Amino acid sequence: RSSNRLARLSDGSRACVRYGINPEQIQGEALSYHLAGVLGMQERLPPMALALVETRGRQWEPVREELRGSHWAEGAVVSLTRWVDNLTAVVAPAPWGAEAGGGRRLQPLSAGELGGLPPSQLVELVQWSDLILFDYLTANFDRLVSNLFSLQWDPRVMHRATSNLLRAPDGGLVFMDNEAGLVHGYRLLAMWDPYNEPLLRSVCVFREGTARRVAELHRRRSAAAELRRRYRAREPLWARLGFLSERQAELLQARVDFVHRHIAHCRAQ
Repeated sequence: RSSNRLARLSDGSRACVRYGINPEQIQGEALSYHLAGVLGMQERLPPMALALVETRGRQWEPVREELRGSHWAEGAVVSLTRWVDNLTAVVAPAPWGAEAGGGRRLQPLSAGELGGLPPSQLVELVQWSDLILFDYLTANFDRLVSNLFSLQWDPRVMHRATSNLLRAPDGGLVFMDNEAGLVHGYRLLAMWDPYNEPLLRSVCVFREGTARRVAELHRRRSAAAELRRRYRAREPLWARLGFLSERQAELLQARVDFVHRHIAHCRAQ
């Protein structure tokens, strides 16, 4: 997006600075990042922090002229996400890749199919299950779901790179650009859940740590409370963006409960 910038920090590191067209994009990015922490999968997202645009502030002094030319509003909150080198594009594997593009209904891999996979492919599958679970909880439609949506006019879209998903040199998936999560996504559930829900149902292999955290959040009914606690403790600017509304908090818990029931169904098979 033309409003975003690449910044070099005083320690020599680089960060992507995201300026939201709407503040809820930055809010969604921040809340999604901290929800990943609640779920124990924060290593899948690049480190992120919020910053306040202050043209006369010390933090922005070295780039004051560039800041003025950016047309950012004074007092706006932006997100800074660590730049990660050497990322590569990712194409969805079975059962979400070519099979989805062929018009087949998404189905979990059978026990026989799973038993025939080498360890490296099982590790890959579990990373994708984390991604799909995370995007279901946040109602993020701007990744694998958007590719599935595009099948109606582009039958080969699943053969190409997945939106907002990259691979690190160590083989790990990196969940990028999560601004559609939670706030924006929850407003559009009627449009995108017909894609997000079948995606979740297509997964029956979960990382033990992820399943355990979902079970805890379900049992304690504490998804929004734990997210709020982490967000407020780790993000000094949280109050400028605010938190989830009561209705959004209820939706998050309901989605956690749905995921918990699905995992229990998979275990019972």
